[in-house]
Amino acid sequence: MRMKLAATAAIALSVLPITASADGEVNIYSYRQAYLLQPLLNAFEKETGIESNVVFAKQGLAERLEREGRNSPADVVMTVDISRVNELVERDLVQSVENDVLEHNIPDNLRHPDGKWFALTTRGRLIFTSKDRVEEGEITTYEQLADDKWQDRICTRSGKHPYNIALISSMIAHHGEAYTEEWLQGLKDNLARKPQGGDRDQIKAIAEGVCDVSIGNSYYYGNMLQDENQRETAEKVRLVFPNADGRGTHVNISSISLTKSAPNRENALRLMEFLSSAEAQRIYAEANTEYPANPEVKPSGLVAEWGDIHPDDLSLQEIADNRNAAVKLVDRVDYDGE
Repeated sequence: MRMKLAATAAIALSVLPITASADGEVNIYSYRQAYLLQPLLNAFEKETGIESNVVFAKQGLAERLEREGRNSPADVVMTVDISRVNELVERDLVQSVENDVLEHNIPDNLRHPDGKWFALTTRGRLIFTSKDRVEEGEITTYEQLADDKWQDRICTRSGKHPYNIALISSMIAHHGEAYTEEWLQGLKDNLARKPQGGDRDQIKAIAEGVCDVSIGNSYYYGNMLQDENQRETAEKVRLVFPNADGRGTHVNISSISLTKSAPNRENALRLMEFLSSAEAQRIYAEANTEYPANPEVKPSGLVAEWGDIHPDDLSLQEIADNRNAAVKLVDRVDYDGE
């Protein structure tokens, strides 16, 4: 059995079983669509002879793992965003891994202290600005998003979206809750419209003149440049790597974890090792216009053309630990309100 792609709805997931104990297989629950993993898993099978079975869902995988318990066929979970990763840990759905290969390939700040998750790629939470209405170098830090000069000039998606919660969590880690609340209020006061849409929609809003500045993940910009229907829109904005001359740009992750059940544990560990390798890191990062988590692998393709990123070396686990505080601040300033 090669690749199995489930529908996104939880009800669809429940009717697509995968074999729990087949020889020479590894079973993957994934928040990333199977086609994004296909090149990686083809290379893994070519190297090891192990076939990969994938169940994809935009949401509901943690609930499915809880429901299945010890009978779950899933060996690993591949996810995006530190909030979703941390949810697996908090629900006790994944197990610790001590593995010399993984610990060599993935830096300390990009893996769980007890080996319950390992980053595979990173993406910067960047500032996008209008090439026509904002001078290069006019804004260079996250902190400046709260400056009065940007009043009615900024667009963002919901403050409660996990990508923004992670950024706010990092601000708490660096500045404390009191400063971050004041900063978040200033950012809200500078919004040109009520938070809405996704990261691509903020870039479109800049191109359409709705706002001059936005926040978004780097790979969305890369994906737009690769789409002939969105390229012209993306080319109207400028990338800014915030805090590049200071603590570094906030990054989030895609990751992999070993489930508590893991019926094909040895195959799963081989997959995890492979995905952290130089070969796989190049394939995965380039396919998704992201940055390799393995520091020995340089960015390639379109991402390399953007220049070097100076990532914040703050532990992603510390960001996860600040999540609840960040959510409370979003509520306190009524960020998504009128």
